[in-house]
Parts: sequence; structure tokens; C-alpha cells
Amino acid sequence: MATADGTFQYKERFSEDKARTYFRSVRDRALSSVGLGTYLGEPTDDVDDAYYETIRAAVEGGCNVVDTAINYRHQRSERVVGRALADADVDREEVFLATKGGFVPFDESRPEDPGEFVAEEYVDSGILDTDDLAHGSHAIAPGFIEDQLDRSLRNLGVDKIDLYYVHNPETQLDARLSGAVYDQLEATFERLEERVAAGDIEHYGVATWEAFRVPRTHDHFLDLGEIISRARSAAKTAGNTATHLRAIQVPFNVFMADAFTVQSQEGPEGDQSVLWYAHEAGLNVFTSASLAQGQVLEGIPDEVDEKLDGDTPAQRGLNFARSAPGVTSALAGTTSPEHVRENVAAGTFEPLGADAFDAVFE
Repeated sequence: MATADGTFQYKERFSEDKARTYFRSVRDRALSSVGLGTYLGEPTDDVDDAYYETIRAAVEGGCNVVDTAINYRHQRSERVVGRALADADVDREEVFLATKGGFVPFDESRPEDPGEFVAEEYVDSGILDTDDLAHGSHAIAPGFIEDQLDRSLRNLGVDKIDLYYVHNPETQLDARLSGAVYDQLEATFERLEERVAAGDIEHYGVATWEAFRVPRTHDHFLDLGEIISRARSAAKTAGNTATHLRAIQVPFNVFMADAFTVQSQEGPEGDQSVLWYAHEAGLNVFTSASLAQGQVLEGIPDEVDEKLDGDTPAQRGLNFARSAPGVTSALAGTTSPEHVRENVAAGTFEPLGADAFDAVFE
């Protein structure tokens, strides 16, 4: 797992040419504020090979945050992450590794009959009850998430995962009422607290797409305060002295800034954006889609672009995401070693200060 000594050793090795705020903290660990995502790409051997080289280029070049999920590319992303980290010229203790469970994964490729695969692999085996499923493809029930965690540990070839996310729990709101979703999250958090105590994960979190950036009236809204409260209850039930809920993941980029502009969370002094709420609650924030899945590369609006430092649109886009309050690391997916080096080089520039970032939205 990532350790304080390992990540600070990594920071010392790569901080010489980076701006002051490039490395940021998760508890006592130093993390690069540019991270690598592994969602993109077809489930092919050629893409596996490209990811292998890209992951090695990232962690050997100053990016020590790697994010994946068991369903990405039908488990291929996790497996190539594991191979690349094992072969890279860095210690495991220097790299912060995150993965997710929630969407039912296929194995290497899409089966001819996905429904039959889910039934045979998960329902008939007793891992899932059909009532746990939303859209026939998503579940957050404790037994399912625990099974997915075990598979992820095997896919990654590691003894411990630094951050394990419950993936897009808002998907369950299409199948059950919000109270039932919170109840299921609490039960799953209790299981994850037990896995923390067992040494299989260091922390856990919630990775979302819509839940934290839509208004409270939206069908997919989830209340972060309620989630934190459920995590505290889960920790207490599991016999832990404090919750190990440590992070959230939200989409955030220059074209999709709802996590900052939509005040959907009820704070102690009024409504707040999820970024501010998470920051004040002591949660780390990891931004997904930081380059808007390539849209940023086609150009940033002039009134924003002129405020950002960086030699390329990708660097300026990442520096926008890195400027938001409470953001620990901005994730960007790529299968190109050249592009990942370009992304990491965004860290040679300072992100916007708080006043300059606020001025973008005035």
C-alpha cells in the first residue's frame, strides 16, 4: 500500500521541477495532483499494451495516483494496472491505488448473452439477489461489493488497496427509494470498515457521476451529509473508533463545473457546493473527466483560458481542475505515454489561487 515514507520519498524525487502545490496530502501521504485514469479504450490486447506503457510512464515520471475500476474494459484495466505496477521502477509504497465496485463486470470481453452471464456468475452462485440489481447491471449490496473487492485484489495483484470506492450508488435510485439506498450504503460501509480492520483496504469512498452535482430535487441526488452520517454509524457498528470514509470522486472540468456551481448540499450555514462541503468535512476530492473526455483538448473558452497557466490545452484544463477547492488530484485518462507526460507537466505550473478561481465564475 502507499505509505507516508514511500510517498514522501516519491515527492522528494519528483518535486524539483514541480510547482509548490503539485503534491497534496491524503492524511500523511503525498499524492500527485495529476492522476491517471484507466476508463478509456476498447477491451483489446493492443489497448492493454498501450496502457501498460502509459501506466509505467506515469508512475515513473511523477504521477503516483492511479485510478481504475473492476468494470473498466471488462476487468482488463485492473489487470494491466497490476502488471504495470509490478514491473515499474517504483516501489508499491510510493503509489496510491484506487479502484471501484458497483457495476457488474464482464470477464475480458462482452459475452454473447450478458443477462445469462450475470445470472450464472452472480445470481445463481448466491453472490447477488436479483432484487439487488438496478438496470440488471449495478448493485451495492454488501456481499456483492465484498466479492468485487476480493476480485479486484486478485486482478491488481496487491495485498491492499489504498482507496476503494462504491461506484455510482445513485444508479440504485432508479430501482429503490433514497432511504433504502442509504440503508444499503450503511450496510456496505460496515463491511468495508471490517475490511479496513482486516488490512485489505486503507480507506473507502464514493465515486459518483450525477449524485453530488445535481440539485436536491433531481432523481439522482444523494446527500453527502447523510452518507457521512451513515459511514460513522457503520464504523461504530464495526467497532472502529472513527470512520474510514475518506474521499469522493466527482466529474469536474471547465465545461462541467457543477460540483462547484450547484449548491446542492446543506451546510451548517446554508447551501454549499459539494466541493466546499467535502472540503469542510475533511474529505479528499478526486475529479474524474478532468479533460471532459477530450473536449478540453479542442479548446477552452477564451475568458477562462487566458487565466490559466500551461503550454497546452490539456495542461491548462488540468490546472483548472486542480484549482478547485478541496481537490486532491485531477484524474485524466489516456493510453499514450506521451500524453501522460504532457499531463504530468501541468504540475510545473501553479494552479489558480482561490480569488482567481472564484473570478472565473463571476
